[in-house]
Formats: sequence, structure tokens, C-alpha cells
Amino acid sequence: MSEEENLLKQAKKLPWEDRLSHKNWKVRNDANIDLAALFDSITDPKDPRIRELGHFFKKTVADSNAPVQDKALDALIAYLKAADADAGRFAKEVCDAIVAKCLTGRPKTVEKAQMVFMLWVELEAVDVFLDAMEKAIKNKVAKAVVPAIDVMFQALSEFGSKIVPPKRVLKMLPELFDHQDQNVRASSKGLTLELCRWIGRDPVKSILFEKMRDTMKKELEAELVNVTGTAKPTRKIRSEQDKEPEQEVAAEAGGAGPSEESTADVPQEIDEYELVDPVDILTPLEKSSFWNGVKATKWSERKEAVAELTKLASTKRIAPGDFTEVCRTLKKLIIDSNLAVAVEAVQALGNLASGLRTNFSASSRFLLPVLLEKLKEKKPTMTVALSNTLQAMHKAGCLTLADIVEDLKAAVKNKVPNVRSLTLNWVTYCIETSNKAIILKVHKDYVPICMECLNDGTPEVRDAAFSVLAAIAKMVGMRPLEKSLEKLDDVRRKKLSEMIGISQDGAPTAGGSAIPASGGTVEASDGGFVRRSAASMLSGKKPVAAAPAAKKVAAAKTGGGTGKKADGPSQTKKAAEPEDVEPSEMTLEEIESRIGSLIQVDTAKLKSTAWKERLEEITKLKEDVQALQELDQSVEILVRLVCAVPGWNEKNVQVQQQVIEVVIHIASTASKFPKKCVVLCIAGICERVADIKTRIQAMKCLTTFSEAVGPGFIFERMFKIMKEHKNPKVLSEGLLWMVSAVEDFGVSHLKLKDLIDFCKDTGLQSSAAATRNATIKLIGALHKFVGPDIKAFLSDVKPALLTTVEAECEKNPFEGAAAAKKTVKASDCAPSGSGGGLDGLPREDISAKITPALLKGLESSDWKMRLESIEAVNKIVEEANKRIQPTGTVELFGALRARLYDSNKNLIITTLTCISGLASAMGPAVEKSSKGILADVLKCLGDNKKHMRESALAALDSWVAATHLDKMVPYITTCLTEAKLGAEGRKDLFDWLSRQLTGVVEFHDAIHLLRPTAAAMTDKSADVRKAAETFFGEIVRVCGPEMVMKNSRDIQGPALAIVLERLKSHGAVPVSEVYETTKTAAPSSQAAKTKVGKSNGHASKPGSRAGSSRAVSAKAARPETIMSVQDINIQSQALLNVKDSNKDERERIVVRRFKFEELRLEQIQDLETDLMKYLREDLHRLLLSTDFKKQVVGIEMLQKALPSIAKEIIEVLDVLLKWFVLRFCESNTSCLLKVLEFLPELFDTLGNENYTMNEAEASIFLPCLVEKTGHNIEKLREKIRKLMKQIIQSYSAAKTFPYILEGLRSRNNRTKIECTDLVGFLLDNHYTEISGQLKNLQVVASLTAERDGELRKAALNCFASGYKILGDDIWKYVGRLNEAQTSMLDEKFKWKYREMEKRKEGKPGEARAALRRAVRENGSDIAEQSGEVSRSMSGPVFSREIYAPQEPQMERHPLARPSTDWNEALDIITYGSPEQSVEGMKVVCHELAAATNDPEGSLMDDLAKDADKLVSCLAAKVAKTFDFSLMGASSRSCKYVLNTLMQTFQNKRLAHAVNVTTLNNLITELLLWLLDERVPRMDDGSQLLKALNVLMLKILDNAERTSSFVVLIGLLKPLDPSRWPSPPSNESFATRNSKFSELVVKCLIKLTKVLQNTIYEVDLDRILQSIHIYLQDLGMEEIRSRARADDKPLRMVKTVLHELVKLHGTEIKGHLSMVPIDMEPQPIILAYIDLNLQTLAAARMLTPAGPVGQTHWGDSMANNPMPATHSTDAQLRQELSAIFKKIGDKQTCSVGLCELYRITQLHPKIDIFSQLQNASEAFRTYIRDGLAQIEKNAASGRTPSSVPMPTPPPSALNLPSPKSTPLSPVNTKTDPTNFTLPPPSYAEDDRSSQLDDQQNDRFQSGVSSGIDAIRERMKSIQLASEPVSRPTIQTNGNNNNTEHELSSHPTTEEEVNTGSSTAVAINPPVHIGVLPMDEKALSGLQARMERLKSGTMDPLFI
Repeated sequence: MSEEENLLKQAKKLPWEDRLSHKNWKVRNDANIDLAALFDSITDPKDPRIRELGHFFKKTVADSNAPVQDKALDALIAYLKAADADAGRFAKEVCDAIVAKCLTGRPKTVEKAQMVFMLWVELEAVDVFLDAMEKAIKNKVAKAVVPAIDVMFQALSEFGSKIVPPKRVLKMLPELFDHQDQNVRASSKGLTLELCRWIGRDPVKSILFEKMRDTMKKELEAELVNVTGTAKPTRKIRSEQDKEPEQEVAAEAGGAGPSEESTADVPQEIDEYELVDPVDILTPLEKSSFWNGVKATKWSERKEAVAELTKLASTKRIAPGDFTEVCRTLKKLIIDSNLAVAVEAVQALGNLASGLRTNFSASSRFLLPVLLEKLKEKKPTMTVALSNTLQAMHKAGCLTLADIVEDLKAAVKNKVPNVRSLTLNWVTYCIETSNKAIILKVHKDYVPICMECLNDGTPEVRDAAFSVLAAIAKMVGMRPLEKSLEKLDDVRRKKLSEMIGISQDGAPTAGGSAIPASGGTVEASDGGFVRRSAASMLSGKKPVAAAPAAKKVAAAKTGGGTGKKADGPSQTKKAAEPEDVEPSEMTLEEIESRIGSLIQVDTAKLKSTAWKERLEEITKLKEDVQALQELDQSVEILVRLVCAVPGWNEKNVQVQQQVIEVVIHIASTASKFPKKCVVLCIAGICERVADIKTRIQAMKCLTTFSEAVGPGFIFERMFKIMKEHKNPKVLSEGLLWMVSAVEDFGVSHLKLKDLIDFCKDTGLQSSAAATRNATIKLIGALHKFVGPDIKAFLSDVKPALLTTVEAECEKNPFEGAAAAKKTVKASDCAPSGSGGGLDGLPREDISAKITPALLKGLESSDWKMRLESIEAVNKIVEEANKRIQPTGTVELFGALRARLYDSNKNLIITTLTCISGLASAMGPAVEKSSKGILADVLKCLGDNKKHMRESALAALDSWVAATHLDKMVPYITTCLTEAKLGAEGRKDLFDWLSRQLTGVVEFHDAIHLLRPTAAAMTDKSADVRKAAETFFGEIVRVCGPEMVMKNSRDIQGPALAIVLERLKSHGAVPVSEVYETTKTAAPSSQAAKTKVGKSNGHASKPGSRAGSSRAVSAKAARPETIMSVQDINIQSQALLNVKDSNKDERERIVVRRFKFEELRLEQIQDLETDLMKYLREDLHRLLLSTDFKKQVVGIEMLQKALPSIAKEIIEVLDVLLKWFVLRFCESNTSCLLKVLEFLPELFDTLGNENYTMNEAEASIFLPCLVEKTGHNIEKLREKIRKLMKQIIQSYSAAKTFPYILEGLRSRNNRTKIECTDLVGFLLDNHYTEISGQLKNLQVVASLTAERDGELRKAALNCFASGYKILGDDIWKYVGRLNEAQTSMLDEKFKWKYREMEKRKEGKPGEARAALRRAVRENGSDIAEQSGEVSRSMSGPVFSREIYAPQEPQMERHPLARPSTDWNEALDIITYGSPEQSVEGMKVVCHELAAATNDPEGSLMDDLAKDADKLVSCLAAKVAKTFDFSLMGASSRSCKYVLNTLMQTFQNKRLAHAVNVTTLNNLITELLLWLLDERVPRMDDGSQLLKALNVLMLKILDNAERTSSFVVLIGLLKPLDPSRWPSPPSNESFATRNSKFSELVVKCLIKLTKVLQNTIYEVDLDRILQSIHIYLQDLGMEEIRSRARADDKPLRMVKTVLHELVKLHGTEIKGHLSMVPIDMEPQPIILAYIDLNLQTLAAARMLTPAGPVGQTHWGDSMANNPMPATHSTDAQLRQELSAIFKKIGDKQTCSVGLCELYRITQLHPKIDIFSQLQNASEAFRTYIRDGLAQIEKNAASGRTPSSVPMPTPPPSALNLPSPKSTPLSPVNTKTDPTNFTLPPPSYAEDDRSSQLDDQQNDRFQSGVSSGIDAIRERMKSIQLASEPVSRPTIQTNGNNNNTEHELSSHPTTEEEVNTGSSTAVAINPPVHIGVLPMDEKALSGLQARMERLKSGTMDPLFI
């Protein structure tokens, strides 16, 4: 017994759960087969095994192995057939699994999944089914959506709308209409058409059409034309099926007729109201103008308001609500004086009633009297509206006849006749639309009212009363009216009788038309599952079948009219048959009249109730018929007679037998037996077959019919009868007769496809075992005539049945075309070919399906379209049962040939599969139709991908099976001579050829392959040579050595010698022939010529024979010499070739998981490919060998070379680890020992190279290693244990811990024990590293409840180790335990305590507490000494200065919660190692979350006090955590520190509590790490970069904005080199500072962008101070040089200053309290403020009070003008140049034109166009037109600034313009050098450049003199602009000395008050563009001045 068979045998002993989840797929497969057989054997739905095993299917149907999944679905189908509705408990999970895993599988898998869904519906799990479908249609893969739609379509089609609610289906359709896949859209249209059949077209159109595109509407409109009639269900749910036998018995006992059956199958009327969702109209009504409009005085406004309500209420279904106030309002409006308003109100009420239905009942009764009263209106519009509304109220169920009696009594007494008559008319409508039960209850109330109204004086009222009475009589009959009629006079009684008579006459008409319609729709369903596509409903696919209409059923149960009832089953065949086979109706009287002249028959006796009389008469009739000499003219009338009387419903067996014998005699005697007669009899005969007493006669009759008209016609008629009949005996016995008919008549007269489909869909799907057995016998009989190809049509049969079918086929072996035992008399019954082949099986013509669209899709530029087209071809072949005709396939093969050269390799593989399927399906005809495509298929063997070559070989297999190898030889010969084939392709082709010739005895065509084979025997590839030599041996065998020798003359060169030598080995070639042949071939090689020449020279000598032998031996030995040289060359190569290694790409596709899963087949194949690619040829052959000894040799080779190939090993470590995993899975002990000997050396070597496994490599190897720790061999377990501890040391305890925890969930108890011991080892030796994961110890704690004592012991020992370290804190991590577990742990801890006391190891938990104290006191050094940071660091660590806070001496503020946790957490963060600090950060995050939830609580106040300290600690920790992670540790601590900072800065209050120094340190750290190139390479580097980005944004948003400005402006200066880590060799500090400054600039842009909204939140004095310090540190010379170089930091500072000046105007001078304006030389910032004011004023954005260019800095400079360094003309040219730049920019063109216009006014003689000589004519024209427009506007009194300017100038101007980039939020790209804040948008680029030019001019005579001049000028401007100030503004005035003293020396408060009391109170003039200072800004300025004077201003950190 093989190992596999043994495994399967042993697995059968396992429980079901273990078998179904076994790791070996064959075991799972076998288990599913057994499970299916088990359920097939269960007959009782209440069997307990059904409930016990049902929960397994949620996992089995999701199996990753496709064959196992198929078998699981088969088992599920068997389960659902055996179960009852109780199985619905498992429906949700199973359906979800099927949706997720099965709908995208193979076609058979999808079909089985659909069958499962149908069975769930049958078991009444409809809601679960529809829930699953809602998920399925959301699948992104269209391939999964189409089957979901199809199964909904089929469920609705078969079960009907009563079982499958259309409402839910309608909800799913809208999103499918817009699906991108055309197949989905087509299927959704088909499903829509099916809905129309069930609920009507109008409801579907009204609900769906508003949600469709117009194109879809048109398409559906065209399809809806074909949908007529109604549908009926063809399949019943299981509970109804179970009731059928009982109903049948009851029907037979009670003699029930067909009318009862027909009434049961009346189609359900679907209410459209139930299909739509309710709409809330109250909410939009509240928001509308309804309530104001109804109160308006104008009638039109009132009407519009009510019309709005009418429109809202017109929806089909309104959500219930409180409509009381609406109804009160409408009640008032109904009696409105304006008729239009009243009509609109009435219509609104009708809409509300229709939409709310019963929810409007109370309101309807409230409004009814008003409505009836309003009937007095004579206007037709009102009466029509009232009638419609009243009818709508009743139709909607708001009012019932019982509700309106009292209102009716009041209305008929109304004075206005119109009210009385219309009310009675409405009552008539209500009665006619109510059911009979209601009328029976209320007629006693209505008849007296109507009788009284018959005496009314108005004719209309009397007529209306008569109508009411007639309606009552129509519904309940005349009996209720009899007493009332007696009171009437003769005239009225007569009139009423006439009206009632009319109604009664009409009633039968309606009833008569209804009964056949409902009865005619009765049609039984097919028994089996037939997969149908929703798209088939479309007219392009096939005609849409309307609902069955008036089609009569061939029911033989009812007596009389048999001919009529057997009328319809073959109407569809009428046009196809030349003979009229449908019998017409004929009454018994007609039959008697026609038969009277033929024979004497007493029909009365044949109808007698006494069976003896019937028997006597039928016996006499039989004798008379037998006595007739000529029957041909009387056949039909005689058959009609016996069918009519006694008929096929005869109960007496003897009479039945006589009737059948009469029919047999007629059919056998008549020369021609009409098919009409068969149709008349066959239904009755089929039922008689089911009766054991008449079976023999009935079967003989059927055989006689077959001889008369042919078995094909009989089979065709029987199919439908047997499908529809409820008696299973009819089906089983009919099938048994078919078996005998096939044996008697053969298959030549049968339509085999229809017969096979009937067997599959009906016979094999039957629940009756007898039927299935009979079907299997029939298939076996067919196999005898057809052969094995019939099995191709049975591929979708359940495996259990298929096995039985195959066994039956073996009993009936194929006998070929055997002669038929019986013949057919009918001349028109020719054998049916059905397009089949020699085997008689049909082949389908697919030419109609090969459409131009399909061929065009194969040539599409979109690969997805090409793939869909190829799959469509596969689907066509599949639907044809893989048997097709060659018709129309030539173009298809031409299109497929092009796909063999597709750029997409996957498409080529798919094409090869498609060609393979076509060849198999077409058979020998493929050779002619394919147009030589075989040559193109062979070229695919030249591909270097193994999958491609395998697909090509599979196509060749199909081709050779369809045609023959001799047809393929020419193509193969040509292919082998092409150089492009490649070594691997040649080798594969020769191997394939050898396999094809293996079983062949003789094949002379193979000689054509001799020449290419001989050439291949000299190929440089050893594999090719070997394959060619093998094939050469096959050629010699099948062709014979003589033929080979004869054809070897065409071979030349070395190949000839090899051929001759091989021929010699076959002993058929004389030596002399060898000499002669060799001689002719020698010239091709000089060496061969010499040796052979010597031999020939001595040919006549006796010794020549030996000499020649040596020569040939030497010649033959050459290939061996070549191979040895190649081996030497291989040995000289490197053992590992990592040149083309792409490790990153391989790691990217690794699925990182902790749980172990065995390698799948495709993964093993990829591994083999990688080993061949990266390992030397001899090494990879050893490692890939199936011989474990060679594998050991390969490991030894690696082991020896390990020290020298360490770096190469690192590059392919993942590949090697996969190979080791494969060895662990194969579990060969010798090989495993060698592996475990090699692995420790490998990891030691990696450690020496400072390399640690990355996460991808760990996820490849560690899950397997952990799982195998429980190996059953102790020696291996010990080695694996040591290896695990080694990996923990080298890799990381924290990272290894999750893998070990997963091992605790293993099914292997040994693995659990070993992993538990490893957890204890980690607690003992690496506690600090896994301290953050201790919550997972709950898994270990749960093991204390296991049965295995060893496992419990290991778990307790593990917790004992934890108790030693953690003390009583260990109880925090045990989770929920029962009392027994807690007791065990408690005892273990007590024992551990005693042990520690004995060994004097201290108390439990002391070591941890000591470590914490040491950490707080001595920092992280102690932690490192304790083993916390025990790992070796890979590479040098670059240290940099970290500006961390010194030991904080701040007082601890008590928190609302215990302060010890908070303070201890801060200590741990400050002094602990990165891993330890995580615990502290957890506490902090918890406190922050609690404070955030209660922002006004005391906890927030306490945290705000410690916020600065917290951020300071975290800022210092940022660098430590990142450095720690860069050493190879986890990035966990980095994530925690960034998250804690994020939580802190999310709260504005905490963010504002951070001081400037701390904020400076934090921002600097964050920006430095954003620039660090090492961060992306860290663990989760991209996530860390994203977190840094987001945190930076959060700081800019929530931190105190003044501090942010101050910090960022300060950071614009070059950073201290000590702050940087050691720079890379290719980047200088200057470059890095430049990148850092760019990030800072981007941050400043972010702040400046919103400065206008936050201007009053910032301290302008401090910002201006920071700008001042920045400019002063640079100095004027540096500013000039930077301005010329366009320095971004300088430009940014100018931009910030410009924004501040623009927002505050001249008031900014009041914020210079912190700038020493009296210093010598004067501050540079003053000059920039002055120039910004001038620029803004020139742009009319600012208008200074004094002369332009003057401000007040302190002193007047009226008598001290600034020395000019340029002439007026030069300054004017500069000014014009700046203006032209503005005009050239779209944003500033209007301002530039205005400035240019002012200059032309000031200098009228200047020629502005002289400077525009280089500009384009368009630009000059634009300026000229713009100035003219401004002058024209000025003349009309309009200011230039208020006039719209012309369009901006042409873009094609060669003039510079400011570049503006929109500000955008920070994104999260991971480029570390590109912090993604947006680039700066400098609003004043040109102004800044202008400023720079002016500065260069002004300061060229020296900084000192320039500053003095600026100072004097600023003083004068300051004095001139004083009147602009707001009231009570404090100014510096002339108190410069005092202010200077204040800035230098603090003064007392009195001095401050005295010195600052100067104020000016004036009414400020209004100026355009000046931003006045409000009171808030003023108070802020005063507060800042007070702080400055008191000396409490925070110093700048810079």
C-alpha cells in the first residue's frame, strides 16, 4: 500500500472536522465525497446527523483547492436535498462563503453554487439568499456578478414572486444598469424582463425607469414589447412539496377535479405599493412655502401652495407621519371660495390617500362629510376631482363600507339631489370593488337605504339606488333582496330585475373567461436544475417567452373529453413535422355517427357503471376490430372511440388491458398508423406503464407505436409527459421502457442530445432512487451504441452518481454500430444525424455565435476586451458540450492566431487553452478548419516561461487526440529546424514526441523527424541531447533500423557519426556500412577525415576491423568529453548568482502572516524558478532533486562555502528560507537534521555580517519553524528549540513573540507545549522587550484548562516565570479564568514564592521595581545594562546633539486622578529606554483622552500646567526613538511618541500652553527627521513620514501662532551643525541647511496664508522683533547678495512683513515696542516698512495722510532730505519698469495701468513707449487702449480704481511677471526631502525686487549713512501721518528717549502711566485701502506695552 493510500485510509478514522480541515487536500476531497454519499443515504429530514454536520459547510465551500471546493459543493447539494427548513440556521454563513469564493471559480463550480442557492430558496431561506445576492452584485469582478443575477433570475422564474419578493430585487437593479461590464448590464435587463412577467410592465417601468439612463430605457422598451401575459411558478418550496402526496391521495378519494388544481396556481397579484420605499413628505413640506402660502390672500398663491403638496403627495408610497394639521388645513381649503383652490385641495387629498393607505384612515373619516357635502358643486372639474378622491380613499383601504354607513345615511338626506346621486354612485363603485365577505356583512345596512332612495323624486337618485342594489345582487345573489323586492311595485321590481339580470348574464361571461385562463396556466416544472441565464431573456439571445397562455394540459385523470385534454403538448413541434400530429376535438356523438357504418358498438355499455358490462362490451369490440380486414381508413376513429369510452381513466384493470390490446392490434395491423393516434393514446399509456397490472401490455403498446412511427417521436412525446407527471412511477417505468427501446431500435432514430439532457436534468435529478437507477441503465444502454464520448455530456453530474454511471457503462461496453433488432415501418422516419460524428453524438453548429463583434473583440486594443472575447469562445464551446461542427470557425482560428503573438503573455496562455478546447470539441475536422494554426502553437514552445510551454504542450495533446500524429509531423519538422525554438522548447518537444510514440508499434511518418533529431543530438544543451537521443530510440523502434539507415544519408557532420553509433547499438548495421557511410560523411570534419581515412586504408586487412571499431568508439566518445568540459565550466562558476536578484520585488509580494500555511503549488514552482535563477546549475539540481541524499549534498555544498558567500546569501536569503520551509514540510529526518545543522551556522554568519532578518523573511520562515517545534522526534525538537532561542537573540524578542503566540493556537499539542516554554523563556530573559505585549498572556492562561497534563504544566511554569518578574501584577494579564484555573495559578505562585525564598532570590516583582527606580535615577544606561538593549547594532550610530530639557525642577501639579501614574509616566518617558517609554506614553494618552472628553473639567486644568513639560519630554524622545529604530528595532516607539504628540496638539488649550523654547526644539526635531534619508528605509517608514507631516500641520494649526512665527523665522537662519546627524558623503551641511530652510519656508507660508483671519490672535510686537533680529543678523551686505540670488528665506521674511503692513497699514508703527528704533545705525526693518507703505499706497491699497514716502519714526526730516544717488530720470525709468512688470501680470495689470496713468499725469512730456521698443505690438496696443479708457473714465468723474479694466494683456509677452502658486494643504507623500507644504506664493515678488533695487541704490554709499537717511525720512513721514490714527491710539510721539529707556530698563507702574498718557482724539478720515485699528487691537497693543515696560515679556529663544 502506498503512502498516499495509507494516509487516506488512516484519515477515514478521524472525526469529520479533522478530515474536512486536514492539511492534505486529498483527505479533504475524500471527506467531502464521503459526506455527499452520507447525505444521499439519509431519507429522514429530522436525522440528527443533518444538524450535527451542517456547520462544516461554511468552511468547506471556501476551500482554496478548486477540486475540493467542487466536492464540497456536491456534498452541500446532497445535504440540502436531505434537509428541511431547519437547515436555514446555517444559510447565512454558507451563502456568504459561496459568494466570496465560488462565484469566480470554474463554470461547473459556479453552476453548482447556483444550484445551492436555488436549494436554499427551496428551503425557504429566501432572505438570506437575497442578502448574499446584495453582496455578490457589489463584487468588483464582473465574472462574479453575472452568476448572481442569473441565479436571482432563475429563482424568480421558478419559484415565483410569492417566494422571491420582487421588492428586494428591484432595489438591486439600478446600480446594475450602470455597471461597466456589458454582460452585467445584459443580465440585469433580462432580470428586469422576468420581473415584468411577474408583476407587470407598468410597475417595473414606474419604479425603475426614473433611475435609468435614456439608452437603457430605449433598449428595455424594445424588449418589453415581447413580454406578454403573466407567469406562474414551476417549482415549489420543500414544505409544499411534502404536502403534495397528501393532497394527491385526498384528491383521488374525494374525486377532485382539475379546477381545484387550477385555482391553486392562479398567479399572485403583486401590489406595486409594496414594491416601493416610503418617502417622507412632511420634512420637505415644512421647508417649503406651503404653510405661508395657504394663508395668503391671493388665490393664486394658495393654489400654488396646495399644488406643491399635491406634487409631493404624488409619490407612490408616503411615509407615515402626523398629517393632522395638513388635513385640517385642506378641510378649510376644500370649502375655499375659489374653485381652483378647492379642486387642488381635493386632488391633494386623493394623492395622500393613495400614498398613505390605511395610515390615512382616521383623516379620511374626518374629511368624508366635507367631501360628500362638496358634491353639491355643479362644476364638472370639482365633481370629477371629488369622485376620483372618494374612489381613491376606498381603493386604498382608508374607508370601508362599514365605516361610511352613517355618512351615507346623512348624505342621502341632503337637500341637493346631486349629492345624493353621486354619493350612491360612489357606493356602487365601493361594492363592486369589495370582496364577497364584506358585502355579506354590510348588505343589511345598505339595502334599506337604497330601498328608501328608490322613492326619491329625482330620477338620477333612483337610478343610482338601483345600481347599488344590482351591485349587491351581483356579489351575493338575490336572496338578501327577496324581502325588499316584495315591497316594490311591479314597475320598479321589473326594472330592478332587468338590471340584476344584466349583471347575472355578465357574470358567467367573466367567470368563463377567467377559469380557462387560470386553469390554462397550470404547467408542471422540470424536475431537475437547468442553468439559465438572465441575458437569455433578451431578444438578441432568444425569443422572450411570455407567460403560458391557455395551454391545455394532457391530464388523463379526468373523465371525458380526452381528446381535448391531450391536445397541447406538442404544439411547438407542429411546424417541424410534415404530418399534422395534433388531433382536433371530436365529441362522442360525432364518433358514434362515423363508426356506426363500420362496426356495431354500444357506447352506453362502455360508459356503464358496472365493470362487467364495460368488460363485456370492450371484449366484443376487440373481437370486432380483429375481424376487420381493412383498418387503414378507420384507424383514427377506432382509436378515438376507445380513448373516449371507456377512456384512459378506466379503473378496472381487465377493461384497461382490453383497451390497450385493441390499440396494439390497430397499431400493428394498420399499414400506416397516424401520429395523431399516438398523441391521443400516449398520455394514458404512460400512466398504465406505472401500474404493475397493466405494465406489460402498456410497454408492448409503446414498442408497437415505435415500430409504427419511430422511437424518436415516442421519446419526444414521453419526455414532457414524464417530466410533468406527479407519479414518480411514470418516470421510472417509462425510463425502463426506453432502455428496452434503445436495445431494440438502436440510436439512429433518436435525438441523442435531447435524450441525454432529459437523463441529466430529469432522471438523475429525481429524488426517487428507482428513477435514478432507471436513468443510469438507460445511459448504460446508450453507451453500448455511442461509446465513451457520452461521458463528456455528463461532466456536471454529481460524483456519486457519476461513479455509478461509469460502473454501468463498464457493464455495457461499446459495441460499435450494432444492427437494430427491430425496424420502423414509417417511411418518413429517417435516422437523425443531429450534426454528429461517427459516434452518433450531436455536434452543435456554433457559426451563429461567432459574431463580427466577437471577432472584433479578439482584435481589440484593450487587453481586457481580448480576454473577454477568448473567454466567450470558451463559453460557447462549453455550452455546446464540447462538441462542435467546423462550420464558420475558419475566421475564428484566424483571429486566434493573432492572439498567439499577443504582447500580454497571459493572453497567449489563455489562447492556447482555447485552441486546445476547440480541437477537442471539433475532432478530426479541426485540421482543415484551423488554417495551419498548429505551426503558431509550436512556436510558443520557444518561450522561456514554463507555464507557456506547458500550455503549448497541452494544446498539442488535444490536437493529437483530435487528429493524428501523422498530420502534425510536417509542422513539427519545420518547428525543430527553427533557431528561435530554444533549448528548453526543443527538450520539451522531444520529450512530448517520445511520449506519443511510447505505445505505438509502427509509425513510418516518424522518419521525417530523423534529421532534426540527429541535429539535436549534437546540441550544446545536455538536456536537449538527452531528450533527442531518447526520441531517436523511439524512431528506430517504430520505423525500423533499415529505414533509419536508409534515410541517414541526408545527415552530415558529427551528427552522422552519433546516428551510426546509435544504430550500431541496435545491432542492425554492418560494420562495413558504417565505414562506407562514415567515409562519405568525413569531409565535414577534419579530425573525422583523418581517423576514418586510416581505417579505410586497411579495410582489406584482417586487423582493419578492430581499427575501425576504435575509430568509431573514439568518435562516439566525443559527446562525453564535451559534457565533462561543461561540468568543469559549471564548477568554475560562482555558487550563487545574485547579479539580477530583485529582493525588494520578491519581498513585496510576500504575504505577511503569523499563521503557518503550507506552500501552494504555484509557490513551489516560483521557488524552483528562483533556485534555478540564483543558484549554480549543479547546486540547484541537488536541492531540487527528489532524492533526499542529493539534497543533503547540496546543503553540504552551501555549508562549506558559507563563510565566503555570506553577502550573496543575504541577497537570496528569502529564497533559501522558502526551500528550508519545503524541507520541513516533507519531514525527511536525515534531510531535516542536516538543515538544522546548517541553520545555526547560517544565522551566526548573518550576525557576523551585522544582518538581521527583515519582516518578509521572518514571515516566510518563522511560522513554519514555530509549527515544527512540536516535531514527534525528540532530537529534532531539541535542535529546533535551540534554533528558536538563537533567532530570538538575533532577530528580536518583540517581533518573534507574535509568531510564538500563533503557535499556541496550533492543533499539535507538542507545538503548544514548546511555544509555552518559549513564552516562559521570553519572560525570563527578554521581559523588557515584550512588556508591551503582555496582554497576550491570556492565550497562555487559557491553556491551563486543557486536558493534556503536560500542556497545563507548561502553562503554569510559564506564569511562574512571569510571577517572578511581575509579582502580583501578573494577575492583570491572565484574563477571565474559572475557579479551578485561578486556584491552580494561585498554588503555582505560592510554590514559586517559596522557591524564591529558599534560593534567596528576593520577592516576586522586586527586580522590576528596582529596574524602574534605576531608570528614573540613572537614565537608560541601567536599562541597557539590564539587557534591555542587548542586540548588536548593524552599522555605526551617528550621534547628534539633542536639545533635550535638563532635569526639570518644576513643581508637580496634582491631577484630578492619582498623580503617581502621571508623574511616573513622565519619568519613564524622560529616562526610560524607547521600548520602556511606550508604557509611559500609554498612560499619558489615556489621561489626554479623559481630559478631552471633559474639556471644562479640572483634569484639563491640571494637564495644561504640565503640557510644556510633557511636550519637552516627548520632543527629546523623538530623536531617541528614531535612532533606536534605525538600529534595527521596531518602529513601535516612534509611532507612540508621534501619536502622543498628536493627541497633545489636537487640543488647542494644551497646544497654547507650550512655550517658545519647547516648541522650537520640537519643530526642529520634526523637520530634521522629515529630511532624514534613513526614515523611508525604516520599518513602516512611509507611515512614519506621513505621521510626521500630519503632526507638523497639527502644530501649525493649534500651537500659539505668535510662538510659531517666532520659532519659524528664527529657524530660517542656518542650523547649528551639531543638530544634524552625521551627513552622507554626497551632501554638504550647506545643502542640508538649504533643504531645511525650504521646509521652514513652507511652514511659514501655511501660517501667512491665514494671517488675515488670525491677525488679532498674534503678538505683532514679538513677530516684528523676530524679523528685526533676522535682518540685523544678516546685515545689509548679506541682504544685497541674497536679494540678487533670489534667496527664499529672505523673500519669505519680506512676504511676512508685507502681509503685516498690508493688514495694519500705518498702525503697524504702534507695534515696534520691541524693536530698538533709536539704535545706531537704525534697524533695517524700518526701511522695509517704509517701502511697503509706499508700495501699498501707490497701488491704492494704502493712502498715507502725509506726503508719499514719509512716516513718523520720531524726528522730522523736512530740512534733511534723503541724499539722492540717482537722477530723477533714472528713478522714473526704474518706476516705469516696475509698472510694466505689473501690467504684464494678469493679477496686477489693472493696478499697473492706474499707476502708469498717474505718471503720465505727473510727467506729461515723458515718452512711455520709448521703453517698450522690445515689446510686442499687442502689448503696446493694450497699454494704449487701457490709458485711453482710464482717461475717458476720469473725464466722466469716475475714479480709476472703481472702473473695470480691460481684459488682461496677451500671454505671449516676453515680460517677467510674479509667479504665484496656490496654497494647498499638506499631502502625505513619502519623499523625505520634500516636506509637502505648498511652495511660497509671494504676493510682492515684483515689489520686493523693486525694494531691492532701491535699497541697492540707497545704501551704496554705506550702511551707516543710508540708515541715518532712512531714519530721518521715517521721522518726517511719521509726523505727517499722525492724523490717520484712530482715537485714543497711543503713539510714540517725541518720547523716543523715554521709550528707549523703557526698552532698556523697567520702570514703575506710575512712570508707565505718566509716560503713556499722550493721546490724540480726532475723527479719522476715510481712506481707501487703510485698515483701521479696532478696539481689540488697541487693547492688545496696550497690554503688550505694559508687559514690555514691566519686564515680563518672554525672551526670544534665538
